[in-house]
Amino acid sequence: MTKTARYVICVDNSGYRASLEPHKVYRVLPDADAAEDGDVRVIDESGEDYLYEAERFLPVDLPPKTVRALNRSFARADDDAR
Repeated sequence: MTKTARYVICVDNSGYRASLEPHKVYRVLPDADAAEDGDVRVIDESGEDYLYEAERFLPVDLPPKTVRALNRSFARADDDAR
């Protein structure tokens, strides 16, 4: 996994209905240990990062302009949460 933010779409929220929404884009945080175990670390509906099985998500290849806009949006949200 790269050090830059990646994005995934949730395709299976069974068992985590309050934490994950199907068809929603989530930000992925780099976590090499999690990836080795078949997991992915995402910022879920609680606003915190948690590990989930990678098979619950599909990776999304977004255009650079979209990634920049999402990164700015998440940075603003992080600042507001402080």
